[in-house]
Amino acid sequence: MIIYNVTTNIHESVHDQWLKWMQEKHIPEVLATKKFSSARIVKVLVEEEMGGQTYSVQYVTDSKATLEEYYLDHAPKFRQEALELFADKMLSFRTELEVISEH
Repeated sequence: MIIYNVTTNIHESVHDQWLKWMQEKHIPEVLATKKFSSARIVKVLVEEEMGGQTYSVQYVTDSKATLEEYYLDHAPKFRQEALELFADKMLSFRTELEVISEH
């Protein structure tokens, strides 16, 4: 199992708009690609020096190959939409995680 993790710091001025967009539009659309079995959004509780609020969105997929298909077929469109809506009010980085075991 692979977790595609997107960590985003969002500026307070667009926080509520971004969170609503993530929950009601973006995450459902990413899940609709059928490349991920589930997703969750969690708030990072450490305060950032730059301000804003930070969230981690974790998408679960079955394999690295499926994630690569997502990158090729869908990711550019989703990233472009986020940039058009929130531009310099958000900063994101992405991490790929492999689940070794769950207890």
